[in-house]
Amino acid sequence: MSIEGPMEGTVVLVTGAGGGLGRSHALAFAALGARVVVNDLLDPGPVVAQIVESGGAAIGVRVGVDTWEGGEAIVEAAVAAYGRLDVLVNNAGIIRDKSFAKVTREMVDEVLAVHLHGAFHLSKAAWPHLLERGGAIVNTTSGSGLYGNFGQANYAAAKAGLVGLTRTLALEGARAGVRVNAIAPLARSAMTETMMGPEQLERLDPAWVSPLVTWLASNECPVTGHVYSVGAGRYARVSLVEGVGVHFDNVPSHADLAAAVDRIDTLAGGSEPGSLADQIRLVLPSA
Repeated sequence: MSIEGPMEGTVVLVTGAGGGLGRSHALAFAALGARVVVNDLLDPGPVVAQIVESGGAAIGVRVGVDTWEGGEAIVEAAVAAYGRLDVLVNNAGIIRDKSFAKVTREMVDEVLAVHLHGAFHLSKAAWPHLLERGGAIVNTTSGSGLYGNFGQANYAAAKAGLVGLTRTLALEGARAGVRVNAIAPLARSAMTETMMGPEQLERLDPAWVSPLVTWLASNECPVTGHVYSVGAGRYARVSLVEGVGVHFDNVPSHADLAAAVDRIDTLAGGSEPGSLADQIRLVLPSA
């Protein structure tokens, strides 16, 4: 018995899929007929067994994402098992929360290695396979990275970096049909369990997030380079907007800037640059 669905034949690699959001994503892809590579540094076996017992196809790869060698090994295992790779979901993550005054070098290095560097490691290894026939990457940023959060300077910086990676890979992969998007999920986790009550946590089931991930990964999805806030049944696009701003004909003085601060700060009438080139055109309209 096998599962037939709209993603039948698609090979999907999900990192950090041994539990939580990653597990939910892996099960959702399998339910749509995809062949799933379940990656986790912890035992991915239970998730693989659940997929196989339900009639799906899955393998487990127990390798960390925090090294270039690990990223290559995980992708190589996927291609060895299924002959191709169509979708990469960069989900693996850890938290090492401390206020900036107390955060250690090790806490910074460990979080960057898994979240930001891990996405680089996997994406770099997967990139040639995706360029070959098109495909998708879904990265996992966070509200902490988009908006900041007390005690999470390391985590927020890593997650903000993933937005830049997403936007750039979307531009570079467009010609080959590679779509790259990101989600900023709010779901039940070790972190949210300490911040919210039982009723809120029940609404934050990871199952609310996974349908957006499978949609962004599907061939029917037309968008690339976008970031989405998702959780508890709410789905919304997040945008970086640049205000109209103020143009000076001469280098402004301290007093000039002080007098213009309200006009500089407002986002009214702003626009969303799609790339650095768009920002340059805003700064230098004649360029």
